[in-house]
Amino acid sequence: MAAQIRLGTSSFTADGWNGSFYPKGMKSADYLRYYSSRFDTVEVDSTFYRCPTIEAANNWALQTPPGFIFSLKIPRTITHEKVLVECDREFEEFVGTVRVLGEKLGPMVFQFPFFNDSVFSSPVQFASRLKAFLKKLPRIGGYRFAVEIRNKYWLKPRLLDLLRENNVALVLQDQSWMPRAYELFEQFDPLTADFAYIRWLGDRKEIEKLTRVWNSTIVDRTADLRSWVTVLREDSEEGNNAVCLRQQSLLRVRASHRGTVSFIVQSKGCRNASPRSDSSDRGKNPVRCFAY
Repeated sequence: MAAQIRLGTSSFTADGWNGSFYPKGMKSADYLRYYSSRFDTVEVDSTFYRCPTIEAANNWALQTPPGFIFSLKIPRTITHEKVLVECDREFEEFVGTVRVLGEKLGPMVFQFPFFNDSVFSSPVQFASRLKAFLKKLPRIGGYRFAVEIRNKYWLKPRLLDLLRENNVALVLQDQSWMPRAYELFEQFDPLTADFAYIRWLGDRKEIEKLTRVWNSTIVDRTADLRSWVTVLREDSEEGNNAVCLRQQSLLRVRASHRGTVSFIVQSKGCRNASPRSDSSDRGKNPVRCFAY
């Protein structure tokens, strides 16, 4: 089955969008319905700050058409404050709430901070804590999870093997201080699940020196995005991972609000991935690769 590409943004609102993306004067309550007529996926940023209510999540589902996908950030209470310790209640509450999205629920993302030595003395210590937490992930329901690491020194085979054993995707990204995708592929296979998740974050600090209103192209990233096409297409052609990117879809993106765009690819599979016990529950569609 051919790969499917989904493109969206991180959050569906930002300063400057009313009158540039959304029709001028449109009420914010109508944003998501309009957004979902133009894009078929969004990464919800607000869930990083708090768990949504069941009513809110259900409303998201009702405002969007069939086939729309929501990817959600795990609340920072879990990733930043409690750092995977004694947070079972918060995690269960979050998963139990967002499950009302049903078929529209995409990957849930653990976005970890850099973490200095006062939190973890080594990447081994972090991996040990992550390993214990991953054992608690729900094994039924076809849920998908991704992990974003913001310390380049932690990107070691041991961590990637841990993610691969649990079918959890390593987030591929372009933070200014993190290695790019082509650098990772030169060292090891960074695709650790039966889907991939990509976040084009850009250099937010530098972009915000130029503007804090997101109503026009600020940085033309066509050349940079072309390099992503080349890397992932070559890996697919070599048979390492069946991830196929369509260049035309990629190159339509020239910039993004807050430097972040969302990109989802559906692929045929991923080498060495270990699906969850009933990952087919949600999986009558081909395996997805998500990038934001």
